[in-house]
Amino acid sequence: MDNLITFSITVFTGFFAITNPISNMTVFLSLTQGADETTKRKINKKANIIAFIIVTVFILLGKYIFELFNISIPAFKITGGILIFYIGFEMLQSKKSNVKNIKDVHIDEDIAVSPLAIPILAGPGTIVTAMNFVSDVSTVQLLLVIAIFGSMSLLTYITFRISRFIVKGVGYNVISVIGKIMGLIIAIIGTGMIIEGIKLSFNLFS
Repeated sequence: MDNLITFSITVFTGFFAITNPISNMTVFLSLTQGADETTKRKINKKANIIAFIIVTVFILLGKYIFELFNISIPAFKITGGILIFYIGFEMLQSKKSNVKNIKDVHIDEDIAVSPLAIPILAGPGTIVTAMNFVSDVSTVQLLLVIAIFGSMSLLTYITFRISRFIVKGVGYNVISVIGKIMGLIIAIIGTGMIIEGIKLSFNLFS
């Protein structure tokens, strides 16, 4: 039971850092600027549902994807760790990751699919993080990862829904600081994945 609790906390922290609903709400506001409240709600709901479906598919089929392309778990952890570390490093430098660089987007419901769902909410970092959590786990843990990401999608939906009030209340500077903290956490998660991958590759166990 204690292991499941620890596992759940680790998964939630990882997903919260990589999806970063507080920082991403400023992106949501910029993308939907000028849209009426009904359109914003539709875009918000559609984007989070699509992101949840995409990540869930990778969680459920990740094992078969590994087998299809003959991908080893150590190789995945090392490569995924490098990718996640890079995203976190960019956030620490106050740069938007290339997978989140949005320009010249028209206001219509299509932005719910791209760029909002893909790659902002369900980008490479999120998918890699999700697949890493289920690379070698039990069925119960796999279902826990899906449930936790579902809760993150709900949290993101609520955050986007009240984003205008949050920004007015705390200001962009506080959100920027939170973004840097999330970047540090993401970089640490990436480093941990690399270390795990190296240990598995060389059969090093502490």
